[in-house]
Amino acid sequence: MVRAIGAVFLAAAVTASAPALAETIRVASTTSTEASGFFDYLLPRFTAATGIRVRVIAVGTGQAIRLARRGDADVLLVHHRPSEEAFVRAGYGLRRHSLMYNDFVIVGPASDPAGVRGATDAVAAFRKIHGARAVFLSRGDDSGTHRRERSLWRASGIAASERAGWYREIGAGMGRTLNTAAAMPAYTLVDRGTWLSFGNRGPLRLLVEGDRRLRNPYGVIAVSPKKHPHVRAKAARRFVAWLVSMEGQRAIGNFRIGDEVLFHPVSPKSGG
Repeated sequence: MVRAIGAVFLAAAVTASAPALAETIRVASTTSTEASGFFDYLLPRFTAATGIRVRVIAVGTGQAIRLARRGDADVLLVHHRPSEEAFVRAGYGLRRHSLMYNDFVIVGPASDPAGVRGATDAVAAFRKIHGARAVFLSRGDDSGTHRRERSLWRASGIAASERAGWYREIGAGMGRTLNTAAAMPAYTLVDRGTWLSFGNRGPLRLLVEGDRRLRNPYGVIAVSPKKHPHVRAKAARRFVAWLVSMEGQRAIGNFRIGDEVLFHPVSPKSGG
């Protein structure tokens, strides 16, 4: 009996002294942030500062938003501002915070059959690709990249019916799209961060950059506990607050591949 009582007290003492399990939040985000290595670099810094762990669900922007609308994520971090603002207006998110930006580029075969190399007008480049009937590969997955690509085609005035044969949607993420484009080879639109981290370029080259219409802003939103009471609202707000703080923004600006900054911080709190 004495031994049994001692065992109970020992177990209680161990339980009392054991650290609490770290809280984990779910972040619905994009393949561009995941594939670039951004989260592998950033999240350990957040966890070290707060003790909160983060699990990233990396999908296209459209799917990430649908996950957050269902309450299957605590935070949304994507790159299609009109959709982000609609998400907040509908009451699913607390507030959109501007977080960072990078840009899109057009890559394609080194032989450049459409003759777009060195262009700084993305819409004119799309028209040239159409004129040459050069193969263009689209993600076709309702991602932020796909939505931007569609907006550029609309600006070019070239309807979907005029793209038959040489325009191909594959319904895949950016990595698979780039791998397929390299194998064909074909033109495609890609965010700079993923392009810089992509190792299987083969015949692909960066051909078009610098158009203001290629700027790619990212926003971060905590999911509303009014819509989904089960979300980890307090930890989600801490994550958002850390990202837009001077510490978080400095960390974002310090993320590089080689000498190139992949994401530029934009939060007013960064002092930049």
